[in-house]
Amino acid sequence: MSVLVWIIYDIVEDNVRARVAKTCKQYGLERVQKSAFLGKLKMSRFDELSEKCLDLINEDEDSVYLFPFCQDDFRKIKVLGQGFDKKLINEEILSKFF
Repeated sequence: MSVLVWIIYDIVEDNVRARVAKTCKQYGLERVQKSAFLGKLKMSRFDELSEKCLDLINEDEDSVYLFPFCQDDFRKIKVLGQGFDKKLINEEILSKFF
């Protein structure tokens, strides 16, 4: 079973941040903000991604949030203000999720 996944991070070092972003892309997630990714994963892949991120970051300085959502809960999300970074994401990509 696949779930929608939102990954948000605050990582101090540029190279670590870049490795986490690359890993998210390798898992098929779409970048929606500079430090936010969105996509669908099987729960086993979600757990695997979580472990990979944990191996990459410095737990004393960095934060990575991994949020799984069912489709019904995801539809209840409200995006206010500017929303997604228009340079990173377009309507075609958003239509996959909303």
